[in-house]
Amino acid sequence: MDIEELQLRLRRFAAARHWDPYLTPKNLAMALVVEAAELVEIFQWQTAEESLHLDEPTRQHLGEEIADVLMYLLQIADRAGVDVPFAVERKLMMNAKKYPEPTA
Repeated sequence: MDIEELQLRLRRFAAARHWDPYLTPKNLAMALVVEAAELVEIFQWQTAEESLHLDEPTRQHLGEEIADVLMYLLQIADRAGVDVPFAVERKLMMNAKKYPEPTA
């Protein structure tokens, strides 16, 4: 999956529909929260064990909600000028320092 290509596709999709004025980082972040809540709703009344064994329709629905969340995240990063691969690598390094591997 090429992140820059996905961002370009999302940019073109929005431009073709004249949505650009509405796709500010603030609005996209608010939409992201709504989609994240829809993702959480799938698991709302499941036990931890049930959440590990989803039926196919639920897994498909989960995939759709994950895609929505990811697309909003990519659009926020794109509109705010955040280099996603760089940000992820940096955060992974920060986490490795903050949470070092336990020694045996």
